[in-house]
Amino acid sequence: MASIEKFLSILKQYWGYESFRGIQEQIICSIADGRDTLGLMPTGGGKSICFQVPAMALGGICIVITPLISLMKDQVRQLRLRGIKAEAVHAGMMRDDIVRVLDNCILGDYKFLYVSPERLGTDLFRAKLRRIPRISMLVVDEAHCISQWGYDFRPAYLRIAEMRQLIPADVPVLALTATATPQVVEDIQDKLRFRQRNVFSMSFERKNLIYVVRQTGSKVDEILHILQSVPEGSAIIYIRSRMLTYEIAKQLSAAGISVTNYHAGLSHAERESRQNDWTAGKVRVMVATNAFGMGIDKPDVRLVIHYAAPDTLEAYFQEAGRAGRDGKTSYAILLYEPSDLTTFSRRVSLNYPPVEYICDIYESLCFFLQVGVGEAEGRTFLFSLEEFCKRFRVFGATANSALTLLNNAGYIEYCEDNDFCSRVQVLLYKEDLYNLRASDKNADLVLTALLRNYTGLFAEAVPVEEAALAKITGLTPTEVYLTLKQLDHQQVINFIPHRSSPTITFTRKRVETAQIQLPPSVYLDRRQQFLQRIQHVQDYVLSTDRCRSRMLREYFGETVTADCGQCDVCLHRHQEQHIVQAISSLLSDGKPHLLSELNALPYSPTLVRQTLHLMLRENVMLTDNTIQLTS
Repeated sequence: MASIEKFLSILKQYWGYESFRGIQEQIICSIADGRDTLGLMPTGGGKSICFQVPAMALGGICIVITPLISLMKDQVRQLRLRGIKAEAVHAGMMRDDIVRVLDNCILGDYKFLYVSPERLGTDLFRAKLRRIPRISMLVVDEAHCISQWGYDFRPAYLRIAEMRQLIPADVPVLALTATATPQVVEDIQDKLRFRQRNVFSMSFERKNLIYVVRQTGSKVDEILHILQSVPEGSAIIYIRSRMLTYEIAKQLSAAGISVTNYHAGLSHAERESRQNDWTAGKVRVMVATNAFGMGIDKPDVRLVIHYAAPDTLEAYFQEAGRAGRDGKTSYAILLYEPSDLTTFSRRVSLNYPPVEYICDIYESLCFFLQVGVGEAEGRTFLFSLEEFCKRFRVFGATANSALTLLNNAGYIEYCEDNDFCSRVQVLLYKEDLYNLRASDKNADLVLTALLRNYTGLFAEAVPVEEAALAKITGLTPTEVYLTLKQLDHQQVINFIPHRSSPTITFTRKRVETAQIQLPPSVYLDRRQQFLQRIQHVQDYVLSTDRCRSRMLREYFGETVTADCGQCDVCLHRHQEQHIVQAISSLLSDGKPHLLSELNALPYSPTLVRQTLHLMLRENVMLTDNTIQLTS
């Protein structure tokens, strides 16, 4: 095992930090010593350092399994910027691209290979895996996805255990997750076949993060009030509906708030542009669905506001945790209206529709893709959920849930967020191209960068990274994109822009609809578990007497001996105690006092009335608009 001094030297050289924080050092020493290791680190805990640093110190390549394509691509980009050789393989890539990447890892002395779990079961990946000369470690990010008791179970993760049989037995596994209950912690280690139990956990306490639940009659008005009350720093507002992100952003903009919106249905260019504007501080507020946030490490987020509660406390904790990464006081605020409480039960049928409905969706899908009984095993189709729903007149969210359950049951592989990178083919002969003088400087820069950095451009459409071209040319990614479009229009090149599209892969031959079976582990058990999680969220929202930070920490199995003293419940309790003291002091002379005298107390009249109501049950008597102690 490398010494801690070696790890610190690598940390300083590539990341510029002087020391590790939290449990990073413990995890690094454990995995470098060859032990299977599970790290529980809340959002912002620095998970990537735990495997990137030891991988640089050890020989061979580190294989990182993660379902988050955007995070995967971002980490590969960041590693390359640091001069570290890294590659990625994920759903949606062309076969030739996958072969090129895997061959690079076999022959090119690469340090990191990021892989989406869906790729693990392919014959191509398994064949190439056996030829990788040396593997330093196997990293499983978002490890809760392997547990059927986790809130985001993904069947593809079960292939990781099979993968361990294809690599040397002494290659250690590092599993990382931000949210896991005690039951999930045990299940992760079982599913990944840990050689011995070995868990390192950070406290889930965020001392600088103040949790608040606020009932309101107008959520937009309340959001405006909050933004005005906390004028510094950036904000994220989480919305459950794509369309609603536009409506809320429009209303905030009309009120003078600098705002943009984000959801998975936007084009790659739109998402990147809006995220960059928010990250750079050009806009203060991001109104987004839960598609936004993974891998975002913006330090000055002062507010994370939930327009509605997520389905699980795990999801809420992760999203709320994106506030206050710099350690300064920040707020996680959840808004609700009384009518919201009736929607909790509806979420169960939305996420777990009747089995008959799921079977109907399967039959409609096969009709939509023109797949006959006994056909299509292994075939992949581009899929538009919007067109599917329009054609069969079904509700998008429920249909999406049905497709996910069919995925979990093994009938299809449903990938909602595939990134197909841009591709360029040069149409002119090489001699004509070199004789061509571009009509403007940008076109000259882009053509020169293409010819110097990519091979095979004259034979076929080659994958290109617009961000890399931007860095080489000094142009912005938008300028590169527009220049490529211009050259395509001039028929100098064939430019196939980056696109994001869901896909459906039939993992088995189409079966008769009557033969579809959903095992209890996919449907009934998970439905019951979802009901329990919804109840936990509802308890969190409605609680008026339990510290919110304490509720969250205890949910994740942490032993907590003291309240946070700063959430809305703790502050309310603190104020209530002061009001009790103030009222008791007023009545200490034993004489009756006018009820109107309470208006002079320096507290909210509503809170004073609530506190008085509680005191009336104990030692205060109310008679004819007067109050007095009963003893």
